Amino acid sequence: MLSETVLKEIEEIKAKYPSARSALLPALYVAQREFGWQSEKAMQAVAQALNLPEAEVRGTATFYSMYKHKPMGRHLIQLCTNVSCMILGAERLVDFLKNRYGLTQNGTTADGRFSLVIMECIGGCDMAPAMLLNTDFYGDLTEEKIGEILGGYK
Repeated sequence: MLSETVLKEIEEIKAKYPSARSALLPALYVAQREFGWQSEKAMQAVAQALNLPEAEVRGTATFYSMYKHKPMGRHLIQLCTNVSCMILGAERLVDFLKNRYGLTQNGTTADGRFSLVIMECIGGCDMAPAMLLNTDFYGDLTEEKIGEILGGYK
């Protein structure tokens, strides 16, 4: 199921660690990058590539919120709504994303362009409200700024 390129990358990751178990988190990330989410088959393939029990791989993948368990849009918006972000308007930004893009928590736009995940904290309190868009961090958000940012992601 995993491409030769991904299998090679996982092998390179494994070589950096004293045990295959230590390579599990980055290997899951590589598989998710390949498929966009952690399907049952993807987790089985990672287990096989690392020679780990499937239950251990599944348990790890389901524990962390950075791994997705359903297909997502091309671009993942992770908007923080924790205390600092909430105080500075994150709830208004959630409403903006719903009204302008039709996005709801854990939802995807009709065109498959964006998915939205509401996060407890992304560690950007000094620039609240904040979000991650794929792996890019954005802070000091306003409705206008989010519109401009999303316009750059096709």
